[in-house]
Amino acid sequence: MDIKNLTAKLHPLERVVLPILKEENELQIIVKKSKLKEVEVTRALQWLENKSLLKISTEKKKIVSLDRNGLRYKKEGLPEKAFLNALSDDYKGLNVITKKSKLSREEVNACLGLLKRKLAIEVQKGEVLQVKITEQGKKVLDKPTFEEQFINKEFPLDLEEIKDIDKFAFDELKKRKDILKIEEVRLITIELTEIGKKLASVDLGGEVVNRLTAGMLKTGNWKDKQFRAYDVEINVPKRYPGKKHFVNQALDYGKEVWIEMGFKEMTGNMTTTSFWCFDALFTPQDHPVREMQDTFYLDESVGKGKLPEQELVNKVKAAHENGGNTGSKGWQYKWNPEEAKKILMRTHTTILTSQTLAKLKEEDLPAKFFAIGKCFRNETLDWSHLFEFNQTEGIVVDKNVNFRHLLGYLRNFAKKMGYPKVRFRPAFFAYTEPSVEGDVYDPVHKKWIEFIAAGVLRPEVVKPLLGKDIPILAWGPGIDRILAGYFNITDIRDLYKNDLKQIREMKIWLK
Repeated sequence: MDIKNLTAKLHPLERVVLPILKEENELQIIVKKSKLKEVEVTRALQWLENKSLLKISTEKKKIVSLDRNGLRYKKEGLPEKAFLNALSDDYKGLNVITKKSKLSREEVNACLGLLKRKLAIEVQKGEVLQVKITEQGKKVLDKPTFEEQFINKEFPLDLEEIKDIDKFAFDELKKRKDILKIEEVRLITIELTEIGKKLASVDLGGEVVNRLTAGMLKTGNWKDKQFRAYDVEINVPKRYPGKKHFVNQALDYGKEVWIEMGFKEMTGNMTTTSFWCFDALFTPQDHPVREMQDTFYLDESVGKGKLPEQELVNKVKAAHENGGNTGSKGWQYKWNPEEAKKILMRTHTTILTSQTLAKLKEEDLPAKFFAIGKCFRNETLDWSHLFEFNQTEGIVVDKNVNFRHLLGYLRNFAKKMGYPKVRFRPAFFAYTEPSVEGDVYDPVHKKWIEFIAAGVLRPEVVKPLLGKDIPILAWGPGIDRILAGYFNITDIRDLYKNDLKQIREMKIWLK
């Protein structure tokens, strides 16, 4: 490596720090000798490491230092010595001892237990507690205790290096309030590489100019200056610009896909009645999906929702009870309007389909609609299930469409979302016939991901809402699983964990 070229690239901070590294390798000593701020030294070390001139090692260690009381006791002596000095061969009451020793009552109480264990005092119980010193206590006064020897050491100490008698003293002092504190610190050491050692021996003195100024050009004195060369290969700090959450990026793109395919967006409330969520979609009132184990209902104190105009309600009721004019036998039960008034968090965006179909007029046809929005189900939270998730909904209302058109729309949407391989299989859903489920192939994890539920709406749904029976293609992909695959997320919960590092570093959704 060219020493001259490297020297020309050195920043003034690097020129100050590098010669010191020949003798020192601890950060705080380097800061002291360089007379720079710690942040300036740290920056210089990072730049030198980027140039492969040194290696920085970081080690986590637990260190022991003196806390508030520990600092005071190191200066004034441990309270048990003051306690013993206040005693004599005669019994004394605690009030006398407290006054003579100048200890707090809390310290006096602590000394009682400590010195009793060391057999340094005798305690006489009566109307008042009295204490006198023992022969063992006099010996304790004569020489420093293990605790005193420990507290008078030079701190901080490496926790792992505290052994034997010191470990005994440490354990005893640790039981007491605010004497010792244990902290985890990062110890940074620096080691010069071979090229770093060579460069550290070069004379790095003299003024080096970082930039050319207008004044230098005007006076011409730039000709006498030594300029620092720009290092275009050096690492630079990462910058994280403001951006949308990566899930919102993908959902916005999903909307663009449907709009490009000629669809209009459907929107609506996240709370609705059972009528629009279930009844209008020919889901019987005793179906398990309507129970609290699957659906979030609002508390009864909120009240109940309103049903739409009576004519529509009567048509839906007839479809459920006997099929009405749909050619079906219905579900053969007594339909309950009170059950239909219950308010819930929508379990799918298909409620927007039922509400949209109820508003369509003859002159609006043919029509294509889509929705993307939040849905809520009482699911057990795990790596592949959420109780709050995004779903995209689509319908095509056209007398000339058929099941093959449905598969075509789904293939096209999956392809535009980054999944060209799609497969379909027969399925059953209460409000479509024929029905289909679809999977997309994830090339990263090399597995099929459940993608979509779809079908042609049944006459029991279409005729009450639209007034006549024409083909309506309908689908509802669970889009969160597609997003998880695209962003290489294996646990679907990580889509919404709001980890700042993840949000900053997540790749942008490419259109």
